[in-house]
Amino acid sequence: MIEFSPRQKKTIASGLTLLSLAIVFAFVSFLTWCLFKALAFASSAIVPLILGFFLSLFFKPYFSWWCSLLKNKALSLVVMLLTIFVPLSFLIWFAGALVVDQVTNLISQGPELFNSVTLWFKATFPKLDNLMIRLGLDSGSIPALYEKYGVSALEAGSGVLKILFNVLSILVSLIFFVFFLMTKERKGSDITSQMPFLKENTRAFLAEQIDAFTDILVSFFQRQMIICLIEGVMYGTGFWLVGLPYGFLIGFCLGVMNLIPFFGSLVCLPVALPIAYFVNDGSIVRVILVLIVWAMGQFLDGYFITPKIQGDKTGLGYAGVIFSFFFWATVLGPVLGMLLAIPLSAFCVVLWRAVKSSYIKPLV
Repeated sequence: MIEFSPRQKKTIASGLTLLSLAIVFAFVSFLTWCLFKALAFASSAIVPLILGFFLSLFFKPYFSWWCSLLKNKALSLVVMLLTIFVPLSFLIWFAGALVVDQVTNLISQGPELFNSVTLWFKATFPKLDNLMIRLGLDSGSIPALYEKYGVSALEAGSGVLKILFNVLSILVSLIFFVFFLMTKERKGSDITSQMPFLKENTRAFLAEQIDAFTDILVSFFQRQMIICLIEGVMYGTGFWLVGLPYGFLIGFCLGVMNLIPFFGSLVCLPVALPIAYFVNDGSIVRVILVLIVWAMGQFLDGYFITPKIQGDKTGLGYAGVIFSFFFWATVLGPVLGMLLAIPLSAFCVVLWRAVKSSYIKPLV
């Protein structure tokens, strides 16, 4: 029989422990990978649920206020929905036609705008002319490409089946919205109480992390929606004041799309700048004014609006935010991943800190 010294026994025990941890980590990683693949595959079915959940997070304080006032959940729900949908219906009735008209005009000016941008590039950068012709992006082909691909995509998007699917998705989102509003809020301890097979310390730790994730999720989306509405009105008003055609529409979309940080600027600013220069006797002065409005909005958002409303709840820097969007959009798909990027990454940071402080002993 082989006898081991105390030092050898300690070394063997440490090796077996590390091997066990590696096996557990590999198994958990495999299960997580399977879960993410399933979520990405079923994202079109999960998105209405997520949207309903996010809407319930945003309106939960308003619903709770009505509940405390009326002392009846069903009546509070009816009154709350009336106070939301009646003003929204009037807004759509009076402003909807104007918005549709502006969107239609903006789309119809697409070929002309593309052609103007192309001619400007050819005049400003002559050496790129041959490259653009090789790529099929010469000025004569732009309207044809837009008509071939853009219009056909719009026509396909207006198909009956797609419209029915979108309407069904909205209805399902509203159903989940009502469901999450009416459902009693559950704590982490309520969930872990259904797991008697876990040790008490493990259940307490898991409950704590569930509560942390819920707190991050609720706080982030409630505050981020308020920030987006403020930014939408701010950018829309600023673009309108400097004379940008379709300025309020573009600026409001820029603010609302920033529910996914930076997404609104990446999508709307490349649209606003060519319009500022080429549409309705535009000029470089108007381009500079649009950039000034955008820069002022970024300054106000970075130093006043977001810090005052959102604070440092997520614990992520700008680099972490950008990486989060690329990573989760790849794992879960573009829509679901970008919606959940910030909360999931923030939760990973909180979970890592908790695991590190509770289970990983510093090596001496």
